[in-house]
Amino acid sequence: MKKLGNPKSFSKTIFSLAFFTMFVLGVSAQEAVAAAAPAAVAAAPASGSGDPVKGKELFNTNCAACHKLDAKMTGPALRGVGDKYDKAWLYKWIKNSSDLIKSGDAKAVKVYEEFAKANMTAFPQLSNGDIDNIIAYTMEVAPAAETPKTAVGGAANKTEGGVSNNLILGVLAFVLGILVFMLVTVKRLLKNVIDAKGLEVAEAPKGLPFWKAFVKNQFLMVVTAILFLLISAYFMYGYFMQIGVDQGYEPIQPIHYSHKIHAGENGIDCNYCHSSARVSKHSGIPSLNVCMNCHKNIAEFQGSKDSTYVEYTKEFYTGEIQKLYDAVGWDKATQKYTGKTKPVKWVRIHNLPDFVYFNHAQHVTVGGIECQKCHGEVQTYEVMKQAQPLTMGWCINCHRETNVKVEDNGYYKKIHEQLSKKLGVSKLTAAQMGGLECGKCHY
Repeated sequence: MKKLGNPKSFSKTIFSLAFFTMFVLGVSAQEAVAAAAPAAVAAAPASGSGDPVKGKELFNTNCAACHKLDAKMTGPALRGVGDKYDKAWLYKWIKNSSDLIKSGDAKAVKVYEEFAKANMTAFPQLSNGDIDNIIAYTMEVAPAAETPKTAVGGAANKTEGGVSNNLILGVLAFVLGILVFMLVTVKRLLKNVIDAKGLEVAEAPKGLPFWKAFVKNQFLMVVTAILFLLISAYFMYGYFMQIGVDQGYEPIQPIHYSHKIHAGENGIDCNYCHSSARVSKHSGIPSLNVCMNCHKNIAEFQGSKDSTYVEYTKEFYTGEIQKLYDAVGWDKATQKYTGKTKPVKWVRIHNLPDFVYFNHAQHVTVGGIECQKCHGEVQTYEVMKQAQPLTMGWCINCHRETNVKVEDNGYYKKIHEQLSKKLGVSKLTAAQMGGLECGKCHY
């Protein structure tokens, strides 16, 4: 009989390959940990008479509105300010800069004139110790610039544990190859056993093909035709009913605006930007001047790279702020408007037909409806989209389900008292107060 090979030898080979794979993975993990170890060493705090940790908190509370450490804002950059001026002068300047300017102090007058004669807020409540802490914070060495992430190279092919993705793929391919080899070996083994014993594999008898048997059965053909017509009608109806419905529409805007950052993380009220929604039919697109109320002093994205709301790089968000500056003609270096502006062609997302009347003020101010009711959880949207279908059926269902808020609402007080007695209910829905009349939305 023909020999089929030594199974013990085959097992030893598989065991050796598996051990080698585990060894390679272990070495790679140790190298990754060793490489990450230097980065885990915390930098020693800066030495000096002040506490930079407390100084950072004081700086963010009192100074960050007008100053940055490494860039000009309303006031000068403050990195290394302790080397530029003596502490006695800084005490006087911070506590009451106006008195120092009036006294004719040369340094104070120079700073005052250099920054468009903008008066600095006085901070008499800050003690000399507080100012020492702030100075200590400004004297810390600037952090090294982060290297931009790239999709090419070894760093991009590493997982969080430090093991190369290419190595993992290689191991998986190796295991797959072993499985294929084992299947081929088993197939050969069975074939050799059949040949050695002289066995024959019986073939199954061939019957009538399935499709021929199906076609010859008239009952099945009639049922299939009826089902096909019903299913086709259902999908055709669904398709035609979606014409003009833009739910999920998510266009790319000329300037990337993250509602997740502004309305979510920073908690900016919707009505701050869309102020006309409270008093007019339309919510309105905020002018770029509204954006500049904050971004005049926010030229760079300040979010942490580890924050869950960040979906793009810091450089990307900072570049979008620069687009805003280009549009309004703002020079962040000189902190002045250049007078050269560019129009921003925003893409409209929510758009009702011309024959539909919808008044934002009636819903937002009078009805007390939250913006999220129609626009979805905008505070979670990185890119704004149309969350609801905004169809007639959707609006009618909302009117049927939503109770009118009449507490402290003189607009509905009288009609609510009359209708609640007539209908015998304590609360009225918008539908019960005439919200289903055709003339309410169509005229």
